[in-house]
Amino acid sequence: MKILHISKYYYPYIGGVENICKYLVEGTEKHETAVVCFNESCKDTIDIVNGHTIYRVGTWVNIARQALSFSYFSVLRKAIKEFQPDVIQFHWANPFPAWVLLCVIPKNVKLIIHWHMDIIKQKRIYPFIKPIEKALLKRADIICVTSPQYRDGSLPLQPFKEKVRIVQNAINEKNYILEEGDREKIEAVKAKYNNKPIVFFIGRHIQYKGLPHLIEAERFVQSDCEFVIAGDGPLTEELKANCKSPRVHFVGRLSDEELKFYHYAASIFAFPSITKNEAFGVALAEAMFCNTPAVTFTISGSGVNWVSLNGETGLEVKNGDDKTYAKAINTLLQNEDMRIQYAKNARKRVEKLFTLQKMIEKMEDCYDEIK
Repeated sequence: MKILHISKYYYPYIGGVENICKYLVEGTEKHETAVVCFNESCKDTIDIVNGHTIYRVGTWVNIARQALSFSYFSVLRKAIKEFQPDVIQFHWANPFPAWVLLCVIPKNVKLIIHWHMDIIKQKRIYPFIKPIEKALLKRADIICVTSPQYRDGSLPLQPFKEKVRIVQNAINEKNYILEEGDREKIEAVKAKYNNKPIVFFIGRHIQYKGLPHLIEAERFVQSDCEFVIAGDGPLTEELKANCKSPRVHFVGRLSDEELKFYHYAASIFAFPSITKNEAFGVALAEAMFCNTPAVTFTISGSGVNWVSLNGETGLEVKNGDDKTYAKAINTLLQNEDMRIQYAKNARKRVEKLFTLQKMIEKMEDCYDEIK
């Protein structure tokens, strides 16, 4: 089949949805694939990425994190005419291109909606988006959702549950396979923090990631350990200003190689996200693959608590309860046998469900269903 993906952006832009789109474009090798997406500049371009045609629509303005372009109609029509897809796979949430797609999609072309997330933050403009969302879901032949929890907790999906299929997100496990010489570099990371247990966080420093809760929880962690916070974002300086503990270290952005070493050096992965904006948790699965048990909050309707299972691959506590979060960290640090068993379980769970091969197999089932 010929499958045209519509994503907000595409590689070399790096983002959660964009990574999943790239994995599917390059991983479903028995199909011919192309992509329509926004460009980070105002120019319309067509380029080739690893053998796949990428139609990039120039961005004129961004409103409420939605890129807009006067040329989207013409570029999408051009892509459909030239590529002649059998299937269009639309990566939601991306409302403006959804409206354009509904205007131009040929009747004979199948439509798969890859539902990465609900629209949560843009409450004021959601009433204007809702009719587009509903029309898109009605037109869809299949709706792919990344976890059973998101399927069951998403209000827009409830009238269309008979169309919903679970296609879980995946990690690129090749990035985390240990190679010769890696053990020495992992030990060097541990030595940097005096060989004390490391509680590690990686992610954007934005509100829903819950970093203020982790900073507060650190005050109640009695075990002798070090907290390493990687990444950056709009909250970074505020977090640094509010954190006076000498055992909390902000290390900024890490390279892919450095990230691997930190994951394997860590004793615990702190994943304190607090809202359904955290729809799945790819970073969580990456840590688990590196034998790192996690501490998470309960997030209703999110896939986070499906990726990591409470009492099996890590510990899960009441949302926003900082003292209980600290207690869970203490529990894992003070019970080595438990931590080692959870670490083994975490690796096995990712290998069973969240590798590229597993995601692509699930996606192929959907393609077979609509042939």
